[in-house]
Amino acid sequence: MSIRRPRSLVGAVVAALTALAVLAGCAPAVAPGTGVDPADDDRPLVAFYGDSYTLGTGASDLSVRWSTQLAERRGWREFNPSVNGLGFINNRRAFADTDLPALIIDQQPDIVIVTMGLNDSFSFDARADEIEQQIDTDLARLTEALPEARIVVVEPFWYTAERPASLETIIGWVRAAAERYDLPFIPGASTWIAGAPGLMATDGLHPNDEGYALMLEKMDAALAELGL
Repeated sequence: MSIRRPRSLVGAVVAALTALAVLAGCAPAVAPGTGVDPADDDRPLVAFYGDSYTLGTGASDLSVRWSTQLAERRGWREFNPSVNGLGFINNRRAFADTDLPALIIDQQPDIVIVTMGLNDSFSFDARADEIEQQIDTDLARLTEALPEARIVVVEPFWYTAERPASLETIIGWVRAAAERYDLPFIPGASTWIAGAPGLMATDGLHPNDEGYALMLEKMDAALAELGL
């Protein structure tokens, strides 16, 4: 798998993303250290497009979040600009040249893992049509701009035993868009930690270290089934 040299758009745009709001009222954040290792590092570069469950909110340290552990286990470089509270539409203030897909495209990664949609349930009643369209738009952009990358779309995560009808609808839209662009889809992620108190941080909203460890094992196994 070839490695492409990242470009340098990231710094200014990451700073702008800190204004994004968060899942259920937590403080907005962008993960520190979103830069990647030097371009002469020949390990594959994996980029993560996600929300707080990929950012690592609730973990004792970002080093134990599932994305970082996955990259280390598989010998990948990690680029993770995920943002608390972000959805395809929910709390999204930036589109096109200044959004997370633009940051990811700028890095020209070898692998992209999309873990979006949880937070869109909170905007569903008012913005359902926009959510459905933006799912398609984002996956189309990534597919067109990164034709050589392996792009994997993951069913949106979830956190409670109760499953709103909006979640099931969004899962269906994400799956349909992945199929439309011939992208591999990982089903079942909404059930991985949902309704399991022992896997949640004290805020009751985000995974704890044990929750992220379980997500790591589930994701690693799912990727292996895809041959990745």
